[in-house]
Amino acid sequence: MIKCNVTVCGTVSREAAVRTDKEGKPFVSFSLNVVIPARNGINKTIEVSVAKDGNETDLTAYRPGTRLEVPGTLILKKREERLYFNLSASGVNFATTEDKDFIKGKMEFRGKIGKSVEERKDKNGKDYIQFSAFSAEKVGDGFTYIWVRFFCFGKEREAWLQPGAKTEVKGELEVSAYNDSLNLSCRVDEMNEYVKPPYPAND
Repeated sequence: MIKCNVTVCGTVSREAAVRTDKEGKPFVSFSLNVVIPARNGINKTIEVSVAKDGNETDLTAYRPGTRLEVPGTLILKKREERLYFNLSASGVNFATTEDKDFIKGKMEFRGKIGKSVEERKDKNGKDYIQFSAFSAEKVGDGFTYIWVRFFCFGKEREAWLQPGAKTEVKGELEVSAYNDSLNLSCRVDEMNEYVKPPYPAND
């Protein structure tokens, strides 16, 4: 499970349309192009699919080329090798052309730690813990996996924090690009071992 409470700044890339949800309630659907800065190589542009309460009268606000800041809940999905960004918007604000594109906010993650947990020091000699973990989703007969790199400062390493352990993490989301690949990382605020609740006993 990966859920992020974020604000996204980008440019409307496709004509907005009105759709209806499962309950028949209308909402406006449009897409934002967001330029992700590269740590190495060239910047990468991603498309964020946005859904917001609204109807036909709202469409003119979301014309292609319009710059917007959109707060909301971001859900990440992976299909084959492609990562999809789906934003359920809580509001919309107009942005200026001078505003840089960004995705900023908090991540909530539940998943399994990978093959290593490293205790390191940063360039100022400050201790931190680094590891990668993945969130799995069942798709058809198989699974897809989204990997996130975590950086934990100012916390002692607990005994449970081992390769293969399951964890729940909350922290600051960062989306970056490296050699044309997207990277997801998180600066940890809270981290706990995840223990699946037992199934309730049948009476």
